[in-house]
Order: sequence, then structure tokens, then C-alpha cells
Amino acid sequence: MIRRLILSTSVSALALGGMPAQAVEYGTLQAAKSSVALTSKQMGVAVDGHFKKFNATISFDPAKPTAASARIDLDLNSVDAGSPDANDEVVGKPWFNVKVFPTASFVSSSVKALGGDRYEAIGKLNIKGKSQDAVLPFTVKQDGSSATFAGSFTVKRLDFAIGEGAWSDVGTVANEVQVKFNLVAAKK
Repeated sequence: MIRRLILSTSVSALALGGMPAQAVEYGTLQAAKSSVALTSKQMGVAVDGHFKKFNATISFDPAKPTAASARIDLDLNSVDAGSPDANDEVVGKPWFNVKVFPTASFVSSSVKALGGDRYEAIGKLNIKGKSQDAVLPFTVKQDGSSATFAGSFTVKRLDFAIGEGAWSDVGTVANEVQVKFNLVAAKK
């Protein structure tokens, strides 16, 4: 599976001793340092999980955030919901229905600067054949030869028909699911 993350960022002329600004590009997602995790509540108890396989492609220049783009694709069959039984259940028809909908994705349409290292990616979240507008707040931190894109947002699972039938009872499994992402990319 190809895992790429591209970050183009301007380097100030002052930092380069008066030289013209140059782009810094981050091209390889460091999968071992990156993660996409989720937390749901079952009968009021937090249940943590994560996805073992995902792709991320981001083009980002903090000087021109409106020109940025992002795409994150999750392999829903790679979900680790905390136990073998939970893993078998969550990929089934009432939940992710991976036989019909093997991936979920977020595709940005714009990025908004919030100040400092904080941003929002605005776009479409696609899960189980349903598409909804979504805003993903995130931060960007550069550290030597890598950059980290980190953020979190809440998904209302019933908006995407995740947990159909008896599982639609929010007293058993809460409607809100917290999704956290931490994507680390090495400089090309």
C-alpha cells in the first residue's frame, strides 16, 4: 500500500539569511509513527480502537493554507476494536459492512488558518456510502526532518448508518465517536 504525505512549506527569507524563500517537502508517511484511532462508549465505558492500514496525502503550505489539500483513506477491514470478537462484529453489515464499503475517506475542499500552528480542513467525510460535510481541526508541528499533522473530531455514527438495527440504541453504544489522527512525515 502506497503511503504518501506531501507537505510544502515556505521557509522565510530571513531564516535563510536573505535568500529567497524555498519550499520544504515532506514526502514519505512514517507509518510506524503515525496513527488513526477512535474512542467510542459502550454502556458508558470508553472503548479504544485504531486502524492498522490507511493512506494519507496532504499538500500544505502554511503561507497559503487556502491552496492546501488533504485526503485520508481508511481500510475499514483493518480496524482493531479491542478484541477478536469486537473486530469480527464491527466489520459486519450492521456496522462498517466492509464487504460493500471497504474504505472510509475524508477529502478536503479547503483549509482555513486559525492562527499559530492551528488549522481546519473543510471537506467531505465518506463512510458506508454516505457523504457529509466535515471540519477537521489540526495542528502542524515541524521538528527537524519531519512534520506532524495531529487533530481530532467527532463522528455521529448513526449519521452514517454505523450500528444498524439493535445497535442503533445509543444507550448501549453512544452515537458520538471520537477520531484522532497523528500523521508524521519525513522530509524528502
